[in-house]
Amino acid sequence: MTGLPLPTENQAFCTVSALEAGHLDLPLPIFIDNAAPGSVIVAPSLSFLLSHSKSDKKFVFDLGIRKDLENSPPSVQTWNTAFFHATVSQDVSESLTAGGLSPADIDTVCISHCHWDHVGDTKPFINAEFVVGAASATLFQPGYPEDPDSGFASDLLPAGRTRFVEFDEKSVPLGPFPHALDFYGDGSLYIVNAAGHLPGHVLVIARTALDAWILLGGDSAHHWNLITGESQIADGRPGFASGCAHLDKKSAESNIQRIREFWKLPRTRVIIAHDEPWYKEHKGTSAFWPGHIESK
Repeated sequence: MTGLPLPTENQAFCTVSALEAGHLDLPLPIFIDNAAPGSVIVAPSLSFLLSHSKSDKKFVFDLGIRKDLENSPPSVQTWNTAFFHATVSQDVSESLTAGGLSPADIDTVCISHCHWDHVGDTKPFINAEFVVGAASATLFQPGYPEDPDSGFASDLLPAGRTRFVEFDEKSVPLGPFPHALDFYGDGSLYIVNAAGHLPGHVLVIARTALDAWILLGGDSAHHWNLITGESQIADGRPGFASGCAHLDKKSAESNIQRIREFWKLPRTRVIIAHDEPWYKEHKGTSAFWPGHIESK
């Protein structure tokens, strides 16, 4: 494994701010192998605003949960009622507005993957380019309502404003990750192939200072114990085609191992979308927009 890229002269970086984006119940036995039977935590579905230090471009990673879940595909509503019981006191658009930005001010929306608790309401982001992993396209063939059982609305990603990123010859290695895209071309922000959970799943790694980094993991892991190694991915889960909460368990495990290796590098920070410990520590602090997360 190589280290992370050294800074260049006049190195650009990103300021990263957490955004409130709703909460949901996570039944732990679905996600980790050593959970107590019946245990449930109330976890955030975090989103993040990243501001480029030189261009001031605004990049949002994930959109959390939409307030009007009644307008989601019926299968989403069924899953939410049965398991997750989402609550949204403030969605991403409201979180941005509360800090002085409009959704119309956002240049890029990158969605880690297209599950309902990460896609929010895309419609207010009228000027943004949407960025998703290329394999996400398979989820919308045809999508809801053409397929009434699909959990993926066919109009979720704006036509003509969505970029399906491929990890091909333009990819570069980044620390323990073999495939990353240098989004701005200046070493400040990378979109990283994080296969395993759902087709097209990506994570984001941003430089927050000359030699400090943050990894925003989406649903690479649903519980912090998977990052530390105190728990493993739960298996034998009925209702999941793969037997667990990840479509490809082996790839998900490899991705988690890479995150763990990244986390051990100097001046790195890792936050996953449903990061209950991080949220408990930082709720209501300057880590949330219009403040920002301090570099480690």
